[in-house]
Amino acid sequence: MRTSWADAVATADSSAAATSASPSNIAAVSTSGETVPPPVNTFAEIDLGDALNENIRRCKYVKPTPVQRHAIPISLGGRDLMACAQTGSGKTAAFCFPIISGIMRGPPGPRQRGSRTVYPLALILSPTRELSCQIHEEARKFAYQTGVRVVVAYGGAPINQQLRDLERGVEILVATPGRLVDLLERARVSLQHIRYLALDEADRMLDMGFEPQIRRIVEQMDMPPRGQRQTMLFSATFPKEIQRLASDFLNNYIFLAVGRVGSSTDLIVQRVEFVPESDKRSYLMDLLHAQRDTGVHGKQALTLVFVETKRGADSLEHWLCMNGFPATTIHGDRTQQEREHALRSFKSGTTPILVATDVAARGLDIPHVAHVINFDLPNDIDDYVHRIGRTGRAGKTGRATAFFNESNSSLARALTELMQESNQEVPDWLTRFPTARSYGGSGRHRRSGGARFGGRDFRRDSTFSRGGGGSGYGGGSYGASSGYGGGSVVTSAWD
Repeated sequence: MRTSWADAVATADSSAAATSASPSNIAAVSTSGETVPPPVNTFAEIDLGDALNENIRRCKYVKPTPVQRHAIPISLGGRDLMACAQTGSGKTAAFCFPIISGIMRGPPGPRQRGSRTVYPLALILSPTRELSCQIHEEARKFAYQTGVRVVVAYGGAPINQQLRDLERGVEILVATPGRLVDLLERARVSLQHIRYLALDEADRMLDMGFEPQIRRIVEQMDMPPRGQRQTMLFSATFPKEIQRLASDFLNNYIFLAVGRVGSSTDLIVQRVEFVPESDKRSYLMDLLHAQRDTGVHGKQALTLVFVETKRGADSLEHWLCMNGFPATTIHGDRTQQEREHALRSFKSGTTPILVATDVAARGLDIPHVAHVINFDLPNDIDDYVHRIGRTGRAGKTGRATAFFNESNSSLARALTELMQESNQEVPDWLTRFPTARSYGGSGRHRRSGGARFGGRDFRRDSTFSRGGGGSGYGGGSYGASSGYGGGSVVTSAWD
């Protein structure tokens, strides 16, 4: 079925946003590795091919974000990449553009249409079905009229429709690890012709227990070995488990870190309030009434409320609706159809409040979230960072409010330091709050090995075995102020 550009854009539902450069837009960028390609300042400097360049113009992407300025030239140069960047930094386009361009210019893959087994040329792995669908929608938009076919496969949905989509042919396969293993075992997908491998939200995939599946996909199936494929690994944090994965999967790679790795963006105004557990609902109601009184409604006032449990999400949604605040939920017990409907309803502003568990905390592109409320704080500071990263995206400012009480004492020190790093006003009571347990949360909720910010090339550390991950780590640092232009109104491409 032929798809129009308007359909592709409508499906992706990610309009570009015009933003002004300011000092807070300036991101420190560091690179290391052998012969690092120089960054670019505009998409016009990069020869991605006429069709892709036209799609970039259709998206109204004028200025690349800092991660795109560096990652795209590195990938176009054929180098493996280990990239560390804040949420909302433009990672999806950073790996999609080089992959689509490379497939357009490279030799054709094997004939596939009607074949039981398909042979994609690129594989993009992501941790959740929501993120996989989002990447698919973006890649489909970028690949419009290029001849590059993009298919998504994920669990929690009937496999038959996904098999039919695959049988029509696929160059880029976006998949979750579990569903891909299923397709490989059924011999419906072969990885022997893979030229490009991208792992998005790699730390999240390891948190969710996907490392055995990922290693099986990359090391034990028929995928070409490193050095014979190009691999890009993106992660917001780089604990030692991710560093080992990079050592095993990447060949002589370039390390790229944008901003304070694992930190929150300066564009988010963070506020922490001490709220006893019994007072949380009334305090939330006060916040929502104050927000409503500003006169901003619908799509311009999207509010994301995070809770810890699925039952808590459903209960809070019902209570909000009963009190005149249209809300919906997204969590692991909802069907794929229910989750997709909830996201559409939220994005459109029909139900401008989304109550969510952490299933929605990472990677989802909801462009206009104005306010993130941590009704229940997570146990881990990394999860807090990724939750509030749903706002303050693409150069826009956002608000984040957290309800803190005695049950969150293990987070006090990490939260204080994070807010100080982001130039936020830290309440005096928080700086003096006794920390009951280890820094950053209780041990069972923390990833072991490595600081949360991890924004350095671990190959510099003599204590870490590089394995076969490549040698050389020269490189340098750049001030990325030109990534958003010198005070002009520009549009950036974000993930």
